[in-house]
Amino acid sequence: MQVTDPVVVLTKARTSCEMRAVREWTAANYPDATISRSAEIDFDGMAPETLLVPVRAVWLPAVRQGERRVTLGDVLVLSNPRRPLGAVQPLIRKRRPDSLRVVAGAPATIEELRTRYAHHQAQGEPFAQFVLFQASVSAERAERQIVGDRYKVPRLVAEQISSSSRFQTSAAKLAAELGRPTDAVVAEATDKLSTFVATQSRLMDDVFSATFNRLHERAWNVTVDVENLNTLRTLNKSTGLIFLPSHRSYVDPLVLAKVLRNNDFPPNLVLGGNNLSFWPVGPVARRAGMIFIRRKFGADPVYKFAMRSYLAYIVEKRFNLEWYIEGGRSRTGKLRKPKLGLLTYVVDAVGQLDEADVTIVPTSIVYDQLQEIGAMAAEDAGGTKKPEGVGWLLRYAKAQRAYLGEARVRFGTPISLRTALADAGEGRARLEKVAFRVMDEINSATPISATSLAGFALLGAHDRAYTLAEIEAILAPLLDYIRRRELPGPDPALCRGVGLTQTLRVLAGNGVVSCFDGGSEPVWSIVPDNHAVAAYYRNGALHHFVDRAIVEVAMIAVADGDVRADDIPPDEHPVGYDETADGPLADEGLLAASQREALRIRDLLKFEFFFPAKTEFLHRLGLELDLLAPGWRAVTPTQEWTYEVLHGHTGGLLARRTLQPFFDAQLVFATKLVELGTASRDKEDLIVECLGLGRQLSLQGVVRSKDSVSKDLYDGCYQLADNRHLIHGEEVADLATARRDWLDEVESMRERLARIASIEDLQRAVGGADTMDTVWSEGTP
Repeated sequence: MQVTDPVVVLTKARTSCEMRAVREWTAANYPDATISRSAEIDFDGMAPETLLVPVRAVWLPAVRQGERRVTLGDVLVLSNPRRPLGAVQPLIRKRRPDSLRVVAGAPATIEELRTRYAHHQAQGEPFAQFVLFQASVSAERAERQIVGDRYKVPRLVAEQISSSSRFQTSAAKLAAELGRPTDAVVAEATDKLSTFVATQSRLMDDVFSATFNRLHERAWNVTVDVENLNTLRTLNKSTGLIFLPSHRSYVDPLVLAKVLRNNDFPPNLVLGGNNLSFWPVGPVARRAGMIFIRRKFGADPVYKFAMRSYLAYIVEKRFNLEWYIEGGRSRTGKLRKPKLGLLTYVVDAVGQLDEADVTIVPTSIVYDQLQEIGAMAAEDAGGTKKPEGVGWLLRYAKAQRAYLGEARVRFGTPISLRTALADAGEGRARLEKVAFRVMDEINSATPISATSLAGFALLGAHDRAYTLAEIEAILAPLLDYIRRRELPGPDPALCRGVGLTQTLRVLAGNGVVSCFDGGSEPVWSIVPDNHAVAAYYRNGALHHFVDRAIVEVAMIAVADGDVRADDIPPDEHPVGYDETADGPLADEGLLAASQREALRIRDLLKFEFFFPAKTEFLHRLGLELDLLAPGWRAVTPTQEWTYEVLHGHTGGLLARRTLQPFFDAQLVFATKLVELGTASRDKEDLIVECLGLGRQLSLQGVVRSKDSVSKDLYDGCYQLADNRHLIHGEEVADLATARRDWLDEVESMRERLARIASIEDLQRAVGGADTMDTVWSEGTP
């Protein structure tokens, strides 16, 4: 029909009950307005000054436990309280008058809408389609004022993306590059968009939460960093958030979603691998915000274009996004190397949009215990990963019935993506620098659990059992170190006395440790062949200790004379050296040499830990020395001084337990390369051979840490060897000698760790200054 009235109320009321409510609202707010369903409107024939008011009838569920939400029971009886059947609507409204609300979006004139249309719509697209979409978005925003931001969901996404001028222009450019017709590329890209675009609905969001939250609600008590959440809520008003969590468990997205839902954040769009898109998880999860994508799609340019377009849309519309930057669950408890593909696409999206930005939220999710660690440890030792499916899901759900302690969700310092890119400068490593900054923030936010410290204590240099008093003696100085560094540590009560017994019993209940109480007092040890599981818990805290460990190893090098001032050119000043300071200073050349040695140790570990830039790293080491040896800047270190410092921290030395697994793994890998002479192997074959050699050397007692026999650790060794050109020998004049040099370097590190072990053992055994000569003369025990 032809509409000429100055005000038109647009509605999609489905039933007579909803239309009656819209009429009541209109009579109270726009008495002279015409009410029309959108299909009846001829927008092209309207006068420019005509005001369009989008109106929506909103049904609210009953209040259950203080919250309006749909339950699984509603679904089982084929009822949707957010969209009740027309026949029962009058009855519902009579019993609960507040169940039906009428909301109005921001009005706009036809003239205003035509201006927007000229700027945002692709050429040839109908004006009516654009108007209806704008009305739907406006009404959606108004509806969220009633239902809350937790139900912010994108609708008509594929249609909006594919009809935009930016999509059409980019598709034409891609078609020219591929030598294909533009229409064909547009059709293929739109079809691929439809395979991964999340088609969210409030009903499915409620159903997904009600169903799958059972996988974690009974297993863990979830705690969250509320103060930082409030900061994020404020940021979310002006920028989209990209949550990049550590990936420890299948339930990570469920735990984080519950935290955000309980704090009224809009739901994240979660990018995940299509290995979890099986029925019934896939169909429900996709409608609850999960975006299932191929794990590898670099060879499909149209799929890449569709994904880039989708992420650009998400950034532009400021929807919150979430993905797991490691690309998969950690097999060892440490953060894995970040995957840069999706981050690249988001960077491209920000670059396409003038002044657009997103805020990256480094997120840490840590569990006291995980029932899936055993399977991951078996995979890391060379086993085969079992595929996910319905049977797997049922077994997993059954295992989640037992209480496993706390799950802690913490947030690092939010990072503006534009600012991080500017700070990283230009060049090929730009994106990697941003990713490493994110990983460093995740590590900083990661809390240390009591189970981590128990694993740290029991995985000592000697594979033996420990009494409760011995474990307490190991943990006491460590807890003091955590306190002095102001690290996010556990409740100290869980690491001593009754609390420590409780922590150990929880681990024993899950087969990680065992207790023998048939003697004069109970002793605790790692269950045979479960060292990798215990290491998983320990490794979650190691990044907090690695700087201190490097300081200790470098101090041993100084004391042994491996580091000398004449190794450094006279004009090379150490970081942090202040020539204007009052009072005596340590020998400048020796300090610079010591810093260079610390950087060499860092280089050996750079594929195992995420280190900051050189200057920041050396400043951190200075802070560690301030704790370990106050006044060190005024001392020229000698063998005696170094020993006195380490002697004074007996029980508080961290290097051996922190670094032994990594240098043991490098010993195996470097030994295998030396055995090969100048020959090379494919990566997978080389790692399999290292697993065999690692087991052999572990049985022989050469390899001290049984948990070092690990595919993941050997993968890090491969990356280090490849970085040094030791795999294929490119840029190396004598490959066999270069491989031998690496092995010698690793053996020297292990000798230093053994020296630290001897200090600890002798001091525990006899104490007193008389042991100093024994330590330095005996060397490796």
